Amino acid sequence: MLSVETALYSILTYLAASKTIDFIIEGIEEYLGVTIISAHSEEIRVMIIEQMGRGVTLYQGKRGFGKYGEHLPNIDIVFTVITRLEIAKLNAEIERLDPNAFVVMGSIKETKGGMIKKRPLAH
Repeated sequence: MLSVETALYSILTYLAASKTIDFIIEGIEEYLGVTIISAHSEEIRVMIIEQMGRGVTLYQGKRGFGKYGEHLPNIDIVFTVITRLEIAKLNAEIERLDPNAFVVMGSIKETKGGMIKKRPLAH
């Protein structure tokens, strides 16, 4: 019969092997799609392009109804793709420019074209 310690080491080995295979197949960099809704969308757009060196797509958004039922004006919605290593910098800059910005992030499995370049693994 297996001991608890052996079982835990087996699980740890399985998880490490699984993550290693993911890195080999998909690459080390994980990409995130970031959608930012802010009254300061122009400043955020410029920051992403100039400071982070990333591309940006702007969507014309139509806001819903506010807290008291008033119809709010249209707004630019900023979308960009970053690596997981850039999340902290992007969040800090957005917080500095607009603490009330609404930010949604989601994992991206595949990218093609644009300003995203996959870096090959060093052999």
